[in-house]
Amino acid sequence: MKCRFCSEPLELDLIDLGFAPPSNAYLSKEELQRPEIYYPLHIQVCTTCHLVQTRDYVSQTDVFKSDYAYFSSTSSSWLEHARHFAERSILEFGLSQNSLVVEIASNDGYLLKNYLEAGIGVLGIEPTRSTSQVAIACGIETIVEFLDESLSLRIKSNGQQADLLIGNNVYAHVPDINDFTSALAILLKPQGCLVLEFPHILRLLQEQTFDTIYHEHFSYHSLSTVLKIFEKASLRIWKVEELKTHGGSLRIYGCHESSNFDRDPSVDKMIRVEEEFGLSNLETYSHLQKQAESIKDSLLEFLLEQKKLGKSVGAYGAAAKGNTLLNFSGIKPDLIQFVVDAADAKQGKYLPGSHIPIYPPTYLDFNLPDYLIILPWNLQEEVRSQLSHLRAEKVQLVIAMPNLKILDW
Repeated sequence: MKCRFCSEPLELDLIDLGFAPPSNAYLSKEELQRPEIYYPLHIQVCTTCHLVQTRDYVSQTDVFKSDYAYFSSTSSSWLEHARHFAERSILEFGLSQNSLVVEIASNDGYLLKNYLEAGIGVLGIEPTRSTSQVAIACGIETIVEFLDESLSLRIKSNGQQADLLIGNNVYAHVPDINDFTSALAILLKPQGCLVLEFPHILRLLQEQTFDTIYHEHFSYHSLSTVLKIFEKASLRIWKVEELKTHGGSLRIYGCHESSNFDRDPSVDKMIRVEEEFGLSNLETYSHLQKQAESIKDSLLEFLLEQKKLGKSVGAYGAAAKGNTLLNFSGIKPDLIQFVVDAADAKQGKYLPGSHIPIYPPTYLDFNLPDYLIILPWNLQEEVRSQLSHLRAEKVQLVIAMPNLKILDW
């Protein structure tokens, strides 16, 4: 295995989470009777460029299938996040009916619909048919393919390039990061702006949020490493913002090297933050394995204690991060009896690996547990608000990450 970016041999381990099926490979009742494919979930760090990455065991097409079950519009807080950015970007970049906004991994149109409603031209690129069909039904032109250089050249030859090119939580999902970044450069107009959002490896290490590691994520990024990747593609980063999404993310603003955008002080500030944290020091990457095992032990001790006491435990949110935690911990339906989720595509199915059944949130109307674990802990405020009616029923809400905690109502 060589680094996805610089091709140097990978020798430093970050964490080994054992074996697990892809985190969004939800199972039907019939599929429970068939063999389930497990892949190693083993993360390493390049000692040359410090790109954190999975070893190559699973392909892009294995995890992003036609029946892909993650729909961005399920989360109200994420919809608000998208709407706010769209409104702000329209003003900041002077977008009009003559502009084109392109989003990579546009999912169900959760973001592009805001530009469409404002009369601005949009184009989505989304490889999963399940989500892209929803966007197309909303009037959003969508190319149902994975982005690579050849697709970008095809789009450009049709006279389309982006004034604003967006990729929210997609940069981690690409196995060939050099080809993908070159494809972004081809799609971007000479004076266009590229905006990417991705989880920040600094926050993952700082908060011990190992559950954000799963097979869909081929790499985990720092600003310092992305600067190098961009430079190879003749792109540069001119501004950076920190976000609270997904446990701590970066929003980077990029452009062509020859573009007129001035470099904002935020870029150098974040470089200093990463350096002070120690992202260039290999010792920084040596503690996550022990921290993850401690979190697993705490969760298992809690669940086993509740089982001894005869208490019932359910979960909220059939999230990919939850599947990483459950499979690493070896949790099955004897410890967590069910999970509820608002996504229609997941209801009636079973979590991969753990085989815990998934029900709609209305299941809680007649099946109240003593404890309800919020697996997408990054959405705990949104979930707590949605479930406020359970307070009177004495249901206790719990998060397991980054530390086990029973939440106050």
